[in-house]
Amino acid sequence: MRAGALPGESASEPRGETMEFALFYEIAVPRPWDRYSEQRAYRNVIEQAVLADRVGFHSFWTVEHHFLEEMSHSTNPEVLYGAIAALTTNLRIGYGVRLMPKPYNHPVRTAESVATLDLISGGRVEFGTGRSTSRAELEGFGIDPRETRAMWEEATRHVVGCWTNDEYSFDGEYWSMPPRRVLPKPLQRPHPPIWAATGSRETHDLVGELGLGLCSFSAGVSLEELAMRIERYRAAARRCTQPLGAFVHERVATFSMFHCAPTRAEAHENARHAFEWYPTVAFRHVGSVAELLREEGQELGDWNYLRYLPGQTAADDWDDRHRLDDMLAEGVCIAGDPDEVIERCATYERMGVDLLLCMVNPYDIPHEKVMQCIELVGKHVIPEFRRG
Repeated sequence: MRAGALPGESASEPRGETMEFALFYEIAVPRPWDRYSEQRAYRNVIEQAVLADRVGFHSFWTVEHHFLEEMSHSTNPEVLYGAIAALTTNLRIGYGVRLMPKPYNHPVRTAESVATLDLISGGRVEFGTGRSTSRAELEGFGIDPRETRAMWEEATRHVVGCWTNDEYSFDGEYWSMPPRRVLPKPLQRPHPPIWAATGSRETHDLVGELGLGLCSFSAGVSLEELAMRIERYRAAARRCTQPLGAFVHERVATFSMFHCAPTRAEAHENARHAFEWYPTVAFRHVGSVAELLREEGQELGDWNYLRYLPGQTAADDWDDRHRLDDMLAEGVCIAGDPDEVIERCATYERMGVDLLLCMVNPYDIPHEKVMQCIELVGKHVIPEFRRG
């Protein structure tokens, strides 16, 4: 069976529609830190984005996270987006994602900021939305986890209203505004494509029912599970008659830790520590929301999908770390020479993934190795997925 193939899938089966490739970042800053650690990290990311624009990547995405030291120093990504917009020509710029609950970002400020970026980039924005998934962030901003889904949906509706109406007013559960002309308007009309992030089966249904693009951040699940979630989303999107935005945006994105090198052995050597460090730490942060609710005597509610995450080991407990060889065998990450990377990516395409978000540096892969990866993908991998 081909590496990363689904059960019952043969190497001769044709691939589906064209899948595109994006860079995806948490912007990790490993310890030990010095005065310039964060500056180097940002400069490296910008250089990598400029190269990705040149070799044919579709887009560049970063998270918005707060307080997650080492794992993610991407707290105000819009400043970075402006720099990348000025230095690139074709690369689209994706919010991966904008945190919508109150008080992370007021919906009017979100509408204004995204529209400004859309103008200066020449209409290259992909607007990803989400609700936040760590105790450090939710507690830090004083947000009740049980209200985040309702806040996310309300805020996203207000953003669309600001973009698509000359004047707009709202009086919702969490925000209100008298009639105002919210400026500027985005260049893309009626508005940039809207995506929503989810990690649970049920929210895959909700995202489809709302007619939003899917960012399936189903980290660690099997390929069979991911395929099932994508199909649930597709079925829900087909039922959508009243999209949250001005149109149904039926595209699927998912992310994978991703590294390509001239040889399989080199790829595994380059990726091993970063690929094993990231999920060990990330699952611990995500599981902390369930721990918070349980400490308060609350039911998990729409966070029930986290029930299996509390108890994940700390990042320095390497006896129980997520191991690269196991993850490769399960198909939940991508690392290899160009031929192997093509085979593994083809599995995602056959599942119906339209955009593969490639996490090219989950933690501490050297900058020159990331640049080599991007070059190889542009030269060998992306051309294999172009049609026509």
